[in-house]
Amino acid sequence: MANVLVDSDGINFGELAPEIDTLLQQGVVSYRHDPLEADRIFRKALDAAPTELAVYFCLYKTHTYRGRLDEAQRIAERGLREAAHQAGWNPDWRRWQPQAELPDGAGRFALYTLKALAFIHLRKDERQQAHELLAALRQLDPTGTVGWSVVAALAEGLQ
Repeated sequence: MANVLVDSDGINFGELAPEIDTLLQQGVVSYRHDPLEADRIFRKALDAAPTELAVYFCLYKTHTYRGRLDEAQRIAERGLREAAHQAGWNPDWRRWQPQAELPDGAGRFALYTLKALAFIHLRKDERQQAHELLAALRQLDPTGTVGWSVVAALAEGLQ
């Protein structure tokens, strides 16, 4: 969860209902010593707030860290669909069109999650899928704001 702002009050997940923020903070602390408990807490948050994108982030990040890549992929794809819905985009990322300005909110989360999915596919040695996602990101985020160029460099290094 290194990409999220941390301060003395914990991790800043953005505007969340206090009870969901509390669950995410508890999950982060639990992850350090009990990843299974953290997963239970994050899933409780997801059940309570299935439209909160930060919950998907926590789940797919922690499953990726643990090498549970199929589960990370499932959660990331679910979060991607939710983000696309919130952004008013087509549920199929292949149909997304570049915008004049990089989106904020759900749109940015969707692009960030495409990057995460590219990384997950690389880790699963599914290079074709990773390259498809990276090609889309080159079009949708030509300046690399969401950090896809790091994943692209990893992909190139594997060839």
